[in-house]
Amino acid sequence: MEAKQDLERFGLRKIRSGKVRDLYAWKEELWMVTTDRVSAFDCILPEVIPTKGIIINQIALGWLEKTSLLFPNALLTEELPHEVNLPEWKGRLMRMLPCDPIPMEFIARGYLVGSGWKEYLEKGTVGGYRLPPHLTFGSPLPEPLFSPTTKAKEGHDEALDIESAKKILGDDYELLKNMTLDLYLFGKKYAYQKGLILVDTKFEFGRRDEKLYLIDEMLTPDSSRFWLVEDYEKHKGNSAHYDKQIIRKYLEQLKWNKQPPPPHLSQEIIRETQKRYKEVLSRLFPERLKKLEASISP
Repeated sequence: MEAKQDLERFGLRKIRSGKVRDLYAWKEELWMVTTDRVSAFDCILPEVIPTKGIIINQIALGWLEKTSLLFPNALLTEELPHEVNLPEWKGRLMRMLPCDPIPMEFIARGYLVGSGWKEYLEKGTVGGYRLPPHLTFGSPLPEPLFSPTTKAKEGHDEALDIESAKKILGDDYELLKNMTLDLYLFGKKYAYQKGLILVDTKFEFGRRDEKLYLIDEMLTPDSSRFWLVEDYEKHKGNSAHYDKQIIRKYLEQLKWNKQPPPPHLSQEIIRETQKRYKEVLSRLFPERLKKLEASISP
């Protein structure tokens, strides 16, 4: 990335670095630049996944474009202005309308996996919702579930019950719950047509001038679980993950205590992760992959 004096020359001011994205202020805009960093269990890992930032950003941009009529988002453009000469940001940039983030993760679940599976084994519920008995790992849920969590600045996010979520969201609770599920169902249907199963996902919303907006990436392998349709038909819940779960599973095999410092990733996992992320982009938005193929080739 450019040195601080170069950014200032272009009128850019760095706000902060997140786990994956760097945020900048430019005039009245918020710029989000997606890096190749990868995080797991709330830790930034020592290695990067080459070109991952471009892949993730292109998937997010494709979804924001497709869902813009379903729910407004804060995206202004993905193009650099002519007066800002930062070619290394090409394909990684989202220029956004600044919003006040709502401090919640808006999660939709369609299948019985992850923390939902653990809760089901213990209580017979997912996100507090009672489910039928005798479901198996990887089963489709009777209907998609809304299970929000806190958005912690440090440490781990925590599940929110319905009453706690209503206190945070007030009159917007029903709208945001319904939009979370509608966006999930839209994404699930589109992904299935492209040979992918959208297992679960999270969204982030914000407010500006009393209006609600989608304010971050959506339906990417960093914020969702994906399986291949043909793989799920053969293996159900043991399907190969086309998302960040491949990295989580690798780290769990190392017996890491999930506290800093995190362990290193093997070169095999780095290559396989890049390959699977690229496969998701090629299935969902092949036109975007074709446009940027030179930039994201291994």
